[in-house]
Amino acid sequence: MSAWREVAEGVFQRRYDPLDISISLIRGTAGVTIVDTRSSPAEAQEILAHVAADFDLPIVAVINSHAHYDHTFGNQVFAGQTGVPIYGHHLVATHFQQFESPRLKRQQQDPAREPDRDWATVVLTPPTVPVTHRTRISPAGRDIDLIPLPPGHTDTDLAVFVPDQRVWILGDIVEESGPPMFGSGCFPFGWPDVLEELLTEIEPRDCIIPGHGSVINRDFVIAQLADLRATAAMIRDGWSRGLSIEQAVAAVSDDYPWPPQVLESALRRGYSQLSSG
Repeated sequence: MSAWREVAEGVFQRRYDPLDISISLIRGTAGVTIVDTRSSPAEAQEILAHVAADFDLPIVAVINSHAHYDHTFGNQVFAGQTGVPIYGHHLVATHFQQFESPRLKRQQQDPAREPDRDWATVVLTPPTVPVTHRTRISPAGRDIDLIPLPPGHTDTDLAVFVPDQRVWILGDIVEESGPPMFGSGCFPFGWPDVLEELLTEIEPRDCIIPGHGSVINRDFVIAQLADLRATAAMIRDGWSRGLSIEQAVAAVSDDYPWPPQVLESALRRGYSQLSSG
């Protein structure tokens, strides 16, 4: 766990273990906005404690970058203790029903399935303000743009842009401290297009906070886009050749940038989408 790092005037990142997740804080004149709420109520309480200790300002809004558990399972704490609006992509609630809820129920019924998850008291809490189109909010007098993205890492990805400092908070659309994760609800064929469209707005000197890891720049996004395009091409090639997932993984060259389990996840999701037409 790190301390808050001011990456641009009034915009802070704090990296938390486990998962080296980025929590962002945007300071306005009379309050702060928090982006993402971590993996459990206890972890969300830690965010609240750190904000109270380091900023003499109330939390006025929360934003979810996407629906995955490590970014949303602390929502209930912010909803219950601060009562502030929680902004997020309008499909988060649907994603919860399809993916996060079944996994949470299995773990709560049998904690030994995932003993490292502190989920006994988690109550899924979707955003209270669903975002359907590009929207500018101004909590505590600081403009923040919320941009729902097409399906990529999930179909709930929301880019957050702080225009006065040109800071982008992108959740897991890009990751720095590890490879992109092709987890529940990912779209490996659309993901590269999402980044390509974002790059039309991202300028060379813009600051970018990824979902996990250190602050990055536009060149990093371009490089990760190339790897995502190569992965999508590998999936299509394996499918067209009739390769099993195991055979497709074995056929990948040694210079593939990510470990086999990442490609296995991408292939599983990609093959499923190709098989359904």
